[in-house]
Amino acid sequence: MTDMYEKKPEAVERLTPRQYDVTQEAATEPAFDNEFWNHKEAGLYVDVVSGEPLFASTNKFDSACGWPSFTAPLEPTNVVENEDRSHGMIRTEVRSTHGDSHLGHLFNDGPVEDGGLRYCINSAALRFVPYEQLENEGYGEYLTVFDEASKKGSEQ
Repeated sequence: MTDMYEKKPEAVERLTPRQYDVTQEAATEPAFDNEFWNHKEAGLYVDVVSGEPLFASTNKFDSACGWPSFTAPLEPTNVVENEDRSHGMIRTEVRSTHGDSHLGHLFNDGPVEDGGLRYCINSAALRFVPYEQLENEGYGEYLTVFDEASKKGSEQ
């Protein structure tokens, strides 16, 4: 299924200026001034360029940093981690595998009980697919992610 995700010129042409700057030029959008930093709806976050599934709302948490934060990618093979030595520091950049979009950065200050990682992601790199639309938009195989999360929550 991952062979259906790729970076197409027409997808890049449809990006807003902010989406282009973030995904193609590795810019960072402003904290607390982006679409998904405080978004709580159930669903998937996919690459705005390729559509590849990246993160599920079940792994999203409030890190108080002003950007969407996740404890883990939905599909680890859809996320690439690169060393980033820009801005006078060493960080781990996160990019999408098939879309080659700059997504954000990975830090080790996430919730310890969930592995300790924080994927700090730019909203401009993401498109949100609500749970109710997963099947219609071709992401039906991920419905079980939410079933498993609700089962886990009811066991606690």
